[in-house]
Amino acid sequence: MKDSGGMIDVSGKEVTVRVAKAHGEIRLSREAFDALRRGECPKGDVLATARIAAIQAVKSTPMTIPMCHPIAVESVDVTFDLHEGAASVAATVAVGSCGKTGVEMEALCGVSAACLTIYDMLKYVGHDMTIDNIRLVEKSGGRSGCYKRAD
Repeated sequence: MKDSGGMIDVSGKEVTVRVAKAHGEIRLSREAFDALRRGECPKGDVLATARIAAIQAVKSTPMTIPMCHPIAVESVDVTFDLHEGAASVAATVAVGSCGKTGVEMEALCGVSAACLTIYDMLKYVGHDMTIDNIRLVEKSGGRSGCYKRAD
């Protein structure tokens, strides 16, 4: 595998099952959180739309991140947890594929798109929202093996 100064040549890599999970949060104003919880957004169902955005982002990652290889995405799982006390939504995206390169960037793009979509749909309430702590939580497959974030 030679560094081409661009995309890495993965032709010599072994095909393995690859899984990655990423997580992130969006902190909302109390008013925005309440509108989300009540389902009162004029643009529609916020979490259903954010789920679709996450899936689209996973599948479109190579269009956003220039050196990512196009991959066959075989599974995407998107979950949301509402945290009442913190007025926040936690998004988790797990991606699975069988191939020669990992799916970490796809999971991270999915979480980012989910949080950005929540922001977009609730900005009518106000712009006092913060997207925070987007990170890879775990991954498996490939030569580097398994990774699980300690925190």
